[in-house]
Amino acid sequence: MIQRPYDVIVIGLGAMGSAALFHLARRGCTVLGLERFNIPHDRGSSHGITRIIRLAYYEHPSYVPLLRRAYELWDELERSAGIPLRYTTGSIDAGPAASAVVEGSLQSCQEHDLPHEVLTSTELTERFPGYWLPNEFVAVLQPQGGFLLPELCISYHVIGAQGAGAEVHAREQVLEWEPSPRGVVVTTERGVYEAEKLIVSAGAWMGKLVPPLSGLAVPERQVLAWMQPLRPDLFRPERFPVFNLVVEEGRYYGFPVFGIPGFKVGRYHHRDEVVDPDTMDWACHPEDERLLRAFTDRYFPAAAGPTTAMHACMFTNTPDKHFVLDMLPSLPQVIVASPCSGHGFKFASVVGEILADLATDGTTRHDISLHRLGRFVGGG
Repeated sequence: MIQRPYDVIVIGLGAMGSAALFHLARRGCTVLGLERFNIPHDRGSSHGITRIIRLAYYEHPSYVPLLRRAYELWDELERSAGIPLRYTTGSIDAGPAASAVVEGSLQSCQEHDLPHEVLTSTELTERFPGYWLPNEFVAVLQPQGGFLLPELCISYHVIGAQGAGAEVHAREQVLEWEPSPRGVVVTTERGVYEAEKLIVSAGAWMGKLVPPLSGLAVPERQVLAWMQPLRPDLFRPERFPVFNLVVEEGRYYGFPVFGIPGFKVGRYHHRDEVVDPDTMDWACHPEDERLLRAFTDRYFPAAAGPTTAMHACMFTNTPDKHFVLDMLPSLPQVIVASPCSGHGFKFASVVGEILADLATDGTTRHDISLHRLGRFVGGG
């Protein structure tokens, strides 16, 4: 039996879905959020104590206006929560001067008039002694970068949505959805629900829940490590900016000590392991640690003490590594958000606003042309 109808149902209450639920509820929509796991949970892409937020965006300059709005919305959420959700450390984008990371970061800073400095490797180490990069490297320092607290961000989006009247069902798996005369019907292991609009923001499960995304949303195993610094004073948030670093071993990212007693480091596309989200290996193995420790030993030797923690998560990648934010062309009442290719969490606050716009108005004032499904052949 179908339950009472809703204006919008949101499947997946991780980063993007929790924010969409929040914005829809605050607009007065009758909204239901469905989450397969706990809220928050550690079986997807939105956990890990800290997540980088940065304005100098090498991936494409068109992300910067979205980031500016994301900053505003994170700060609004922080004020309503009454606790810190975003910390400012500055951000470092570093590598060879001709690398895509350095050139792209500089392009974003210049096109959008972002305050920044370009430092030599020596200047970087003098300013932040925890860094020990090759002499020929340069670094773009953007002072507004830092990190978010993902579990708390998700929790307070959901708490705020509930306070505005949203209905939330955690630990309830969606089995299927289908179009209906009213809009869409969603069947879970506990019930059947109907709504005018559906938002699917299910991370690594997007390809399974949205057939047009099968093959375009590819889950990948990712592992993070925390290592106890040999010089803890060099890795405090006030002395160590978050980083995005391209070296001969690949592209890495990292954080100061916060929340867990260790310097946090990860390698983008860790070991290039495509996975099924329902059968992924969540254990962390010696080879995972060796990969991250070799990087730390070489470039952050003062951080290369004993490993204090390791965690696995998932990226869900598109072929071009940009997001998917769109309505399904053949079913415009269905809006999809994700995959975000390992760099989406920082945008969750503004993506929630975009999804609410698409669900209520069918359009948005934000420029999402880079993220439309039509860029892929057969994307609808």
